Amino acid sequence: MNTETMNAASGVNIVERSKNILLEVGASPILYLMLALSVMSVAVMLERAWFFLRSSEDVARLGRLLEVKLGSGDIGGARRAMQASRSVEAAIVAAGLAQSQRGPDAVSHAMQGATALARMRLERRLSFLGTLGNNAPFVGLLGTVIGIVQAFHELERAGMNGASNSGIMGAIAEALVATAIGLAVAIPAVAAFNYFQRRIRTTLGNAEALEHILLSHLEGNGPSAPVEAPVDSASKAVRLSLAAMPFETAPGADR
Repeated sequence: MNTETMNAASGVNIVERSKNILLEVGASPILYLMLALSVMSVAVMLERAWFFLRSSEDVARLGRLLEVKLGSGDIGGARRAMQASRSVEAAIVAAGLAQSQRGPDAVSHAMQGATALARMRLERRLSFLGTLGNNAPFVGLLGTVIGIVQAFHELERAGMNGASNSGIMGAIAEALVATAIGLAVAIPAVAAFNYFQRRIRTTLGNAEALEHILLSHLEGNGPSAPVEAPVDSASKAVRLSLAAMPFETAPGADR
């Protein structure tokens, strides 16, 4: 037997062994895997939805409160008001207020650090949804391929033994079910991932708007401004800009 014949025989053996493994495994484990992933996906969606619901805040009201406190020079009151809120935006501003005595640069750096930490909290477990949404159809496709292999195997047996085609139809149906489950798992995961990403952008955008309010006050009055400083023209300008600022309030926030 020459080398080409041996290579051909080896290739046939590999294909035959792979087909036998697929026939023994079947598409059922793929279906159970998809069902388990769907349960995990729903759990992540519910947990993230609860997190965003609990941290929702009327950011326009929060911004007005912050401007009033800063306008009256009540830095401590502004900090207490931010700490009383459960929103992510308030936590970022509170981090900046804690460094208000060190000047605008220190406040800006503190809020940047708080924003980075807040982003990690906001994006927690979302990578699972993104990965699942991108790969669930391929896992379902694997089940479909296994089902098609089974269908051709049943077709071969039917041709050799003259049996009915019921086994072939069953294998094809199993293959289609795997595709359907893969899509059913992927579509909600992608939709939820995109929705939560939009909420994250909204939250961080609102925090940035509040940061500008705080920095404009500190830069206008200086880090050593007295506690009862009068409302000057810079503070009035901040108030006017706040009134015209298009804050985007998260759905479900208190009004």
